[in-house]
Amino acid sequence: MRVSKKRFIYLISPNKIKKSFYNNLNVVLSSNLISFFQLRLKQYSLIERKEIGIKIKKICKKYKVKLIVNDDPNLAKEISADGCHLGQSDMNIQRARKILRKKIIGITCHNSKKLIKQAVKDGANYIAIGAFFKSKTKKVNYIAKPGLISWVKRFTKIPVVIIGGINNKNFRKLLLHKPDFLAISGGIWDKKPVKAIKEFV
Repeated sequence: MRVSKKRFIYLISPNKIKKSFYNNLNVVLSSNLISFFQLRLKQYSLIERKEIGIKIKKICKKYKVKLIVNDDPNLAKEISADGCHLGQSDMNIQRARKILRKKIIGITCHNSKKLIKQAVKDGANYIAIGAFFKSKTKKVNYIAKPGLISWVKRFTKIPVVIIGGINNKNFRKLLLHKPDFLAISGGIWDKKPVKAIKEFV
C-alpha cells in the first residue's frame, strides 16, 4: 500500500552519470512517485551538463516530472528546464528571477528560521530544509529536527522539501510530519535504482 497518493519524491541526480543511467531514469520516473528531478552535477563542464540536461529533459517531459537545475539559472533557461534550485552561496533570487521569470525557484534554508523567512519574503516557489540525517551525497553542515517541518507548515503555504540522508528505512517517519516532498538521491542511485524505487511504495 502506498504511503502517499501524491508524487512525494524530489529526486536528485547521482554525482556521476553512467551509461545505464538513462534507462534507469525511465524506470524510476515511471513509478509515478516523482514530482521533481534535480540535475546536480558538480564535476561536469557546462557543455556536458547541457548535453545531459537536454536528454533528461525529454525523459522528464515523458513522465510529467518537473526538471530543476541546481545552482545555474542560465543553464536552466537554456535547456528550457522548469526551474532552478539555489543554495545560500549561489546567485541571489532577485537576479535569478530576472533570468527565469515565472519559472520555479527553490531555496536551500538549512535549519534556519531566519533563512526560511527571507526566502518566503523574496518570493521562493519552494524551500528546502535539512539535513535530517547524515548523507553520503554531500557533506552535512546543518542538522534539522522534525519539529521544524511543523513550524514551516504553520508559517507558510509554499511547498517544503526536506533533504539529507533520506532512504527507504527512514522516509515513513518523515512523512508523518507532512512535508510536501522528500529529496532523495543516494537512497535510490547508490543501490540498484529499478529495485530501490519500489522500496518507497
